[in-house]
Amino acid sequence: MNGVAVISELALDPGFGAEIGRDVGAIALYAIVGLVLMVFGFYAIDWTTPGKLSTLVRTGAPNAVIVTAAGLLSMALIVVVAIYSSAGKLAEGLLSALVYGLVGIVVQVLAVRLLEWVTRLDVGSLIESDRFAPASVVVASAHFALGLVVAVAIS
Repeated sequence: MNGVAVISELALDPGFGAEIGRDVGAIALYAIVGLVLMVFGFYAIDWTTPGKLSTLVRTGAPNAVIVTAAGLLSMALIVVVAIYSSAGKLAEGLLSALVYGLVGIVVQVLAVRLLEWVTRLDVGSLIESDRFAPASVVVASAHFALGLVVAVAIS
């Protein structure tokens, strides 16, 4: 290969910079929506269970950590599928992620309350316990399973 051919192969397409800028902006917007939903989801779990969830997680209460982690993973799954389903349309993807994320949060809160009623679990006492309780895996599974159901319903 001669020197001119090598240089032309290294040259960037004319719209490359604008495309990168647009994509980085989209990533930032999706990250903000995802973060807002995860924070909102965390506080929805906190609001609907007795005790201060952030304190319980920070101090390492095992059941609180397990339930919170499952709730956050579930929310991330919903947001990821909403983004993927938007087929590259930024405004639709952001709105879908936000709406489906909020629906997912409401469904999770209602489902955990229903699970608590059906199984007669005291979720508040469960997450406040300093000792691992196997029932926390059931509550965590309910969070994750509902996130999966909402995510699949989106697609």
